Amino acid sequence: MRALFIGGTGKISAAITRRLAADPAWEVWLLNRGNRPGAVPEGVRQIVADINDEADVRAKLGDMTFDTVCEFIGFTPDQVERDYRLFNGRTRQYIYTSSASAYHKPAAGYIITEGTSLANPYWQYSRDKIACEGFLMAKYREEGFPVTIVRPSHTYDERAVPVGLHGRKGSWQVIERMRQGKPVIVQGDGSSLWTLTFNEDFAIGYTALMGNRHAVGEAFQITGDETLTWDQIYHTVADALGVPYKPCHVSSDFLAAAGAKYGYDDFGGNLIGDKAVSVAFDNAKLKRLAPDMATHIPFHVGVRRALDYMLAHPECQVLDPEFDAWCDRVVAAVERAKEWV
Repeated sequence: MRALFIGGTGKISAAITRRLAADPAWEVWLLNRGNRPGAVPEGVRQIVADINDEADVRAKLGDMTFDTVCEFIGFTPDQVERDYRLFNGRTRQYIYTSSASAYHKPAAGYIITEGTSLANPYWQYSRDKIACEGFLMAKYREEGFPVTIVRPSHTYDERAVPVGLHGRKGSWQVIERMRQGKPVIVQGDGSSLWTLTFNEDFAIGYTALMGNRHAVGEAFQITGDETLTWDQIYHTVADALGVPYKPCHVSSDFLAAAGAKYGYDDFGGNLIGDKAVSVAFDNAKLKRLAPDMATHIPFHVGVRRALDYMLAHPECQVLDPEFDAWCDRVVAAVERAKEWV
């Protein structure tokens, strides 16, 4: 069987590429700009192109056909419309990576299934994903375009520690605050529920859908089974670092407003439209097709793998003094408010 990954070296897709490269039943191709050659496993073939250059991609594909085309970097409707033009009639299955943030926030209940309504008035990113799903499912219903939708929640790899809030340069500055003994900002009171999935676990569920005719025309959420509170998440990170956990709990509404004042316009969507709401995922539908799907790498193990990697790779240790100063201002404002009461 032949698979084409659009992307293939990112946070989610790299683990899928590695897993499939080790399976002799699959011939794996990547279509990307070739910016991470070290992340391409031996035996994986590559088409170096900008997917946005539709004419160039079409020419380089030639008459190639695929059993599965996997889109990992499609964020807006025009991008999946482009994919439809490129791959309609060229693949037996097209897997689109959407997002669990597309589910209604807050939903009627905190247990999320694929039947939970899709609506997110707080985050444009999520609304774009919903629109992409709508276009693709319409093509399936009207023309038989063989789409499968996957909805990851918070998936991470060894290159970054997952946190609730960080600046423009990633999560390292939050880790650095912990190492320096500074308070870290935690949205809400830290008790809302969240699910974190290591990318190698995600790959188990994803690859089980590839080439599976029972997956065509369907949507699947792919997450691990471990659900933690945000306080548990941050406390686990602090334990792995060997430092005390010093939380500064701040309402998500306050953080969204305070962030917008300093140009962090996405905090509202990221928090109010996603991470501020308790969610737990029912993965029964996925497990009918992927019986091996489970949390094989729990967070207390995954976070140590990530920290070991980051501490050994200086390129992952990107400081963000602007965000650090913003955190200091927010913490100071919270402490002053306590004195005024």
